[in-house]
Amino acid sequence: MSSKSLFYHSDCFHFKGDLPCKPHKEFDVHCSDCSYYKKEEGKILIIKLGALGDVIRTTPLLEKLRKEYPKHSIWWVTYSPDILPSDAIDKIFKLNFESYLQLKNTEFDIIYSLDKDIPACSLAKELNAKQKFGFTLENGKAAPINELAQHKFNTGLFDDVNKANTKSYVEEIYEICGFKFNGEEYVLDVTSDKAWDLQGSQGKKIIGLNTGCGDRWVSRLWADENWIALIKLLQANNYYPLLLGGAAEEEKNKYFAEVTGAHYAGNFSLKDFISLMNQCELVVTAVTMGMHIAMGLKKKLVLMNNIFNKHEFELYGRGEIIEPLKQCHCYFAASCKHTEYSCMEHLPVELIFNSIEKQTK
Repeated sequence: MSSKSLFYHSDCFHFKGDLPCKPHKEFDVHCSDCSYYKKEEGKILIIKLGALGDVIRTTPLLEKLRKEYPKHSIWWVTYSPDILPSDAIDKIFKLNFESYLQLKNTEFDIIYSLDKDIPACSLAKELNAKQKFGFTLENGKAAPINELAQHKFNTGLFDDVNKANTKSYVEEIYEICGFKFNGEEYVLDVTSDKAWDLQGSQGKKIIGLNTGCGDRWVSRLWADENWIALIKLLQANNYYPLLLGGAAEEEKNKYFAEVTGAHYAGNFSLKDFISLMNQCELVVTAVTMGMHIAMGLKKKLVLMNNIFNKHEFELYGRGEIIEPLKQCHCYFAASCKHTEYSCMEHLPVELIFNSIEKQTK
C-alpha cells in the first residue's frame, strides 16, 4: 500500500503517532475501515504529584470526570504512576524532563492542579489550558487559581481554620474542581497474582495490622506493647492477625511475629502489598498510605488518629476513627512536642479491639 494513500485519525483515543495503535496491532485494521474509531474531543490533565496516599484519595475524581467529559482523554502526572488505575486514565506520566516536554507542548482543555507544593504549582503555571483549577505559582509561592480553591488553601495556612473544617479531603478536591461530591469511591488496581500462604487462617477473620506510620510522622506511633497486647487479644478471640508494613516496619513486625506467633509475610513491592492487604476483612492503621490502600480495597477500617482533623477522612461508612482519651496538643506535628504526656499513650487497646468486634460481627 502506498504511504500517500494512507489515511489516519489523529483525533482518535487510540492514535499514538509514534507507534501503531492497539486496534491495528490486535486486529490489523487501518483508520479508513476501523470500527474502533473513537473521537477525542479534548484533553484533561490532573496534576497530583504526591504523597502516595494523597494520590490514591484523589482517584474518586475520575468517576466524575468520566461522567462530565466522556469524550475527553484524561491524563495524570505524578511521582507515583504505579499506584494509579491504568484502565481509568488514558495517559499516566511520572514527572521528569521527558514528560514535561510532552506536557508543555500539549494544549489541554482543563488542568486540575491539586497540590500546593512548588513543583506542582510551577507546572500548572507553565502548561497551556483553556481552563485551570486548583493551585498555581505567584511570585514564587503557591496561590489559589480562583475562589473555588480558596477554602482548601486557607486550611493549609492556619491551624485554627484547619481544625474548624468539617469537609473531607475528597469533598474539598471536588469543590476545587467545581463539582459536588456524591460518595464516589477510590479507584485502585489489584494486579498482583501472588498466592498467599496464610496457614491457620481458615475459618478465622483476617485482621490486618498496619503497625507503622512512616519515618516522618512519628507522633502517630502506637507503642509496641500495645500492638502485642492487641495481637494476643485477637488471637484469644479466634481472629487471625496479619502483620503489615514496609521496609521501615520490617524489624518491628519480625519482633511482633516472634513474641506472639502472628503471621508476618514480609516486605513486598507495592502491587504485592496491595494484594496482601486484600486478604484482610478489616485493617487497623494510623493515618498512612496503608489506610488509603485499605479504603481503595473497600476494607473495613479502624483508623487511629491523633494529630489530624478527623473530618478530613472519608471512610464511606466502612470504618471508625478512634482517638486518644487525652487531648493531642501536637496538631500536624511530625513528632510529639508535649512535655507531660504523649496522647498515643492514652489510646487503650480495648478501644481498638471493641471497634474490631463491632465491625466484624
